[in-house]
Amino acid sequence: MKFLDKAKIHIKAGDGGNGAATFRREKYIEFGGPNGGDGGRGGDVIFRAVPNVNTLIDYRYKTSFAAGRGQNGMGRMRTGVSGETLILPVPTGTVILSENEEIEFADLNTDGMEYRAARGGNGGWGNLHFKSPTNRAPKQANDGLAGEERTVVLQLKLIADIGLVGFPNAGKSTLLAAVTAARPKIANYPFTTVNPQLGVMYAHDREYVLVDLPGLITGAHTGVGLGDRFLGHAERTRMILHVIDGTEPDWDTRYAAIRHEMDSYGGGLVGKPEIVVINKTDAISPDEMAEKMTAFRKSFGRKKKPEIVTISAAGRIGIDSLISTIEKQIKVTKQDE
Repeated sequence: MKFLDKAKIHIKAGDGGNGAATFRREKYIEFGGPNGGDGGRGGDVIFRAVPNVNTLIDYRYKTSFAAGRGQNGMGRMRTGVSGETLILPVPTGTVILSENEEIEFADLNTDGMEYRAARGGNGGWGNLHFKSPTNRAPKQANDGLAGEERTVVLQLKLIADIGLVGFPNAGKSTLLAAVTAARPKIANYPFTTVNPQLGVMYAHDREYVLVDLPGLITGAHTGVGLGDRFLGHAERTRMILHVIDGTEPDWDTRYAAIRHEMDSYGGGLVGKPEIVVINKTDAISPDEMAEKMTAFRKSFGRKKKPEIVTISAAGRIGIDSLISTIEKQIKVTKQDE
C-alpha cells in the first residue's frame, strides 16, 4: 500500500429537511387545522481514529465527502428522518488542520477518538409551529438549514516509541531490519528510504514500535533533499536513535548538522531522550575507532553527552547491547513522565 501522510479534502454536512405545510383532512372534521411535521436534521461529518492503518491513501483520489440530507417533514405531524452521519476513518495519530494549516482542530492520537468536523443543518419547522389564536391556518413552513461545509487538511503523525534519524546511507533501514521483522528497501545509495517505515521490536515480552525516517541532509529544513516534513512522525516518539555512519571521518560535524535540522523543525525533537548509534563499526580498525570516539566525545565539551552505542547492523554486532540501552532509556523516560 502506498504511503501518504497528508491530504486535503472537502467535507459537507447534510442539509436539514424542509418543514411541511399540510392540513388535517378527515371526513366529518370540518376544521382539521395544520399538521405539517418538521424536517429531519442533516447528518454530521465525523473523523474517527482507527488502529492498524498507517496511511491516508484513501483520501488521495476521492477528495470530496458529504453526509446525508435530512428528509422533508410530512403531514400528520410526521418529522422527517435525520440524514445519515458520515464517519470517515483515519489512522490513529492524524491531525485535523484548517485549509491554510494554521489552525489545529483536533489531534486524534487515541484509537476510537472522534472529532465532529461539520455539523448537520437543523430541519425546518412545519406549519404546526405557526398556529396561533389569530392565525388558525398558517401556510408557511421553514426550509431546513444548510449543513456546515469546509476544506480541511489531514496530516498523519505516526505513533511510535522510537524514531530513527540520520544522514542518508547511515544504515537506518539495515538497523530496522536487524531489530524488527520489517523488510525495508536496503541499497548502497542515498535516499533508499523515501517514506517512513514502521517495525515492531520485541524485547523481554515488551513491544517497541520503531519508525525509520528518510535521511536528512544539511539544509533539509529549507527543502533540500527530501526536506524535513517527515520529522513530524518523530514528534510522538519517546526517544530518538541518531544513527551515524562510523566510516565517515567527521562524526561531530554530521551529528551537529542533524541536530540543527531537528532544532529548525521544532516540535520538541531536540529535547527528547537520545541514543547515538555509531554504525558500520566492523568496517573500521580498532585504533581508528578509538581515535574517532575520543574526538567525538570531546566535541561535546561540557555539554551533557548522549548515550553512545557502537554496532554493526549488517553484521548484527552490538544489537543486544543496543536493545538493552533502549529498554533502560525508555524505562527512565516513563518514570520522568
